[in-house]
This record gives sequence, C-alpha cells and structure tokens, in this order.
Amino acid sequence: MAECKVIMRSCGAAKGWSIGGLGSVLSNLIPRSHTRFLREFILVGTFDRNPYFSLMLLEFTKMNGAGNDFVLLDNRAQTIQLSRDQIVRLCDRHRGVGADGVLILVPARTGKADWAWDFYNSDGSTGEMCGNGARCFARFVQKTVGLNGSFNFETEAGVITATFNGQRVTVNLTKPNGLKLNERVKLSTGETTVHSLNTGVPHAVLYVPDADQAMVQSLGPEIRRHPHFGPRGTNVNFVQVLAPNHIRVRTFERGVEGETLACGTGVSAAAMISAQVHKFTSPVRVQVQGGDALEVDFKESGGAFDEVQLTGPAEFVFEGRVDI
Repeated sequence: MAECKVIMRSCGAAKGWSIGGLGSVLSNLIPRSHTRFLREFILVGTFDRNPYFSLMLLEFTKMNGAGNDFVLLDNRAQTIQLSRDQIVRLCDRHRGVGADGVLILVPARTGKADWAWDFYNSDGSTGEMCGNGARCFARFVQKTVGLNGSFNFETEAGVITATFNGQRVTVNLTKPNGLKLNERVKLSTGETTVHSLNTGVPHAVLYVPDADQAMVQSLGPEIRRHPHFGPRGTNVNFVQVLAPNHIRVRTFERGVEGETLACGTGVSAAAMISAQVHKFTSPVRVQVQGGDALEVDFKESGGAFDEVQLTGPAEFVFEGRVDI
C-alpha cells in the first residue's frame, strides 16, 4: 500500500477531469454543480500500487536550440528519479511533452564545475554531449538559478563553459579527437567516401551536392549502425558546401534515431572536417534543417583542433506540469 497525493486543476466542467482512473472517483465525490467553480482539488489516501496511482507530477520547461528541442527539469534537490520508460514517455510527441531529449539540472559531482547535467536521448539512452542542448541548458540554469554571467557545468564529455549575448549562447566543446578523412565505406548505394570526428560524441560526415535531395532517411540509419562505426554506432551528417566558410547540414542523430532540425556537435564536426577537406577557416557559418544559422569557431594546428565554440539561439517555448 502507498499514500497517493493527487493535485488536479481545472477551469471547466467535470468532464475535463481525468487523470488515469480518477475521473469516476471525483464525479462521485464532488457535486456536478460545484465542479465548474473548483480551482484546485487535493485527494489524499492509501491505494494499492497500480498504474493509476504511480504517477509523478513533474514541473518542466520546454526549450529549443535551432529547432533541436528538449524537456528541462530542475533536480537540484535530487528528488527526481526517472526510469528509461518515463524518459521515453516524456519525449513522445503524441503521448508526452515531445522532445529530442531530456536535460536535468543536478549539483556538480566532482567540484570541477558550478553545476552538472544528466542528459538523456529520446530513446532513453544516456548522451555524452549535445551542443544545442548545452545552449538550452545554459539559459535554463541562468533563469532557474539566477545567474548573471558565464558559468560551467559537467557533462560526460567534460566541462562545458557557457557565455551569453542576449538570446544567443556560446558554449565551448571539449577537444575533438579521432579525426579520420576519406575513408571508403560500403553502403547499399555503393562505396562512399566518409569522414569522421568525435566532438564529444562520434560523427560521420558525407558531402552531398544538394542537401534537399540527401538520402537522410535511408542512408542515415544504415551508416548510423554500420559495422565500420561499431560497436556503438555514430551520428550521420549530410553536408552541402554553399560558399567558402558556409555549409548546410542535415543530421541523423543516434539516440533520437531520426533526423533532427539541428545538431550542435554535428555541425561542429562538419565545420572542422570542412577545414581539412575544403580549406575552410574559422568561423564557419552553418545552415541547419530548422532554418537557423549556427556559428562554429575553432583553432587548427597541424590537423588538430582546439578551443571549439558553438554559438546559436536557445529559446524558451513553454512551461508546464506533466504526470509521468
């Protein structure tokens, strides 16, 4: 047996009250003539543990960075523990809030940064790093904690520093590694030249003549799980050169298992590989599928990259409460 406390808010009639199986309970407890005026009802009791009474009410913020969208939670008190199924449900665009991932604010664990995050992809798997997510997380922390200046936070990829210029946020990325150029990979369409770089998470880069015609939905999942990038696979970026220091990128994301409107670590990988393949110089302007423009700055020396920064928007969409 477990105590269950349910808070229900309504501005309408009784038929709008339904959380799991509570609608019939409330209709028996509350006269119909009173429900249209009721603003808040609290029911406390003991119930068997079952699906109707295992809900948790979460306060959340929905944000997006260049169309890459996230659910953000404040867990500084460390009272929230989500299962993989609950994360998937939160990210479900039909049955949940809908997002490419979940970002959770937690206290720093190592003392090397001001804060830390727990980051989950929409399939419930953990993620090491996300450039667009990092910018959204930075603005969320700024608003939630009340910060005025720059700060840093821990990720599985390393410590990230965020600075602000209005609604645009700049985050540093950890030092890239694993650069591989001009590898030939056998695909269903034939042997293809693929480049790769790890910018906190692994990315494959293919150059295409027209991003609109790129086979993102078919080649994306094939390359993402290709044995060449095993055992964990890779993110896949289809890159069109628009002009010197200007590219367009479409990304099939590992963990989301589909195309997203933007991928910060992906555009960063594409920008630096373009410096090697097409002799780009910093900064590189990147057009993403959502229509926004991101900027990637870096220093290059002898084919090695450092001091990588990603700049772009991070927007609040809405706040709410959800039963999970």
